[in-house]
Amino acid sequence: MPMFCRHNRITANCPICSRELQADLRAKAPSRPGRTRSGSGGGSTSRPRGVVTRKLARAADDGYRNGLVPGLRATADAERLAAALAAAAVRLEPPGPYPEIADEPNLEEGTWLAFLLALAGPQAPELQVAVREARPAWASGETPDLPEPRRRTADAYRAWVQRAGTQEAAFTGEASWTPERRFARVFERLALPGFARAQRFDLLTGLGAAGLYDLNAGELQLAAGEDPTTDAAKRVLVSGDKLLLERRARELAEACEVPLAALDRALAVWGTPGEHADLAVEPPAAIRAGLSLR
Repeated sequence: MPMFCRHNRITANCPICSRELQADLRAKAPSRPGRTRSGSGGGSTSRPRGVVTRKLARAADDGYRNGLVPGLRATADAERLAAALAAAAVRLEPPGPYPEIADEPNLEEGTWLAFLLALAGPQAPELQVAVREARPAWASGETPDLPEPRRRTADAYRAWVQRAGTQEAAFTGEASWTPERRFARVFERLALPGFARAQRFDLLTGLGAAGLYDLNAGELQLAAGEDPTTDAAKRVLVSGDKLLLERRARELAEACEVPLAALDRALAVWGTPGEHADLAVEPPAAIRAGLSLR
């Protein structure tokens, strides 16, 4: 390629010849093969990895409408939520979801057992059974035999308690706090590695229901990310704004005459495919009235 063009300029700097050169190069370049798409009977195609949107099966719209649950359009969905609410409310009645912690005479040991059961979570009943059978002692200072991620969380919990002095001091906080204030403050402080929103909420509601500490949920403490309760709240209450979701959740709980904390488990069950909601149990009249069910 000559350095100077016919216009007596450097070829690369000549506005006319440089365009001609680029056009010539594009014409000589080999054509790129087009993308092929396989039909329904063809081979597999690779899909880009990234955000995956899950579409849950929903009942057909039958005209159901209720301003408290604007996201529901089918009576069947409302019936399922009513059943989940009823079961969640019963679960929170004293002594709560973990009766064994109420029977433990030593407060430190009962609190430790509650933490381990919440760390396992109701979604892992086999692990909860193993914890109940082993009953690892807080006084031993040892971390129980748990799967590695949960073991690291248990170590972080012990370090958190050590800064407060005792578990009683860590969960009691200031004596002047209201039960709702205590719940919110301890919930914030329990943001340990591997200890998600649902586990923290379950721990505090379990301790409160068992009467170990004066704790009462004034908010659902909804959080972004992969959280079944938050995801279901957005679908049922139709909002992405945390403050609005919390307000609508309180209104729904008041209308159905259930503790606000019952919505935590109820929404998670309602919104998770495969989770069991016992539709054979008749929800109380207040729940049916709150959801406009006959």
